[in-house]
Amino acid sequence: MNNSAKSGFDGDVESKESAFYVDAAKYWEQVPPTVDGMLGGLSSISDIDLKGSQRFLNSIYQLVECPGKERALDGGAGIGRVTQGFLMKNFPVVDLVEQDHQFLEEAKVSLKPTNHKGQFFNLGLQKFTPEPCVYDIMWVQWVLGHLTDEDLISFLKRCKLGLKPRGLIVLKENLTSSGEVEMDSTDSSVTRPHALVVELIKKAGLRIIKEQKQQRFPADLYEVRMFAIQPV
Repeated sequence: MNNSAKSGFDGDVESKESAFYVDAAKYWEQVPPTVDGMLGGLSSISDIDLKGSQRFLNSIYQLVECPGKERALDGGAGIGRVTQGFLMKNFPVVDLVEQDHQFLEEAKVSLKPTNHKGQFFNLGLQKFTPEPCVYDIMWVQWVLGHLTDEDLISFLKRCKLGLKPRGLIVLKENLTSSGEVEMDSTDSSVTRPHALVVELIKKAGLRIIKEQKQQRFPADLYEVRMFAIQPV
């Protein structure tokens, strides 16, 4: 594995990065605001995913220096699947960040009958800056492939400022087994190898305190791992 692998933005970097984000936004505008839409037709894995996330969060709270349990962020929240299915069961306040307006409106509708408390931010993670020192857990799942390497590093650096003392960021992402970055032109995203994800986390000034593989997913899918990270 080449640890210096990049996500493929050579040449006219600015215009390529701009097209990368525009193309992704156009793709998601055509996706129905449903669980099946969020998971690319794989709604059958949603329950397995949420249970795996809950087990990982439980293990985090067994650590000596564990976070508080007051407020969480759902980064790249879509229609609020993770918020409603998992985060709200653990935190009284959950904020959602999602760049697609249609998805965020659907999240507001589906969460209205619940006891949801939290804010809704309609913008991409590359533009999101959290309030200082407000989050115990920032949960960011299946969205980092829509950020360039540099924007991912910058996003994580900003997230550090949004954490309370002992707060953690959790990344849950697909990983390639090829050791290379793999580009998906359909939704304008990249899937990174494990070594590159670890490298970008370090470049952002964070360290991994716990890592775990998501179990029971179909064998033909990418490996999915969860990383609990905190400022160095």
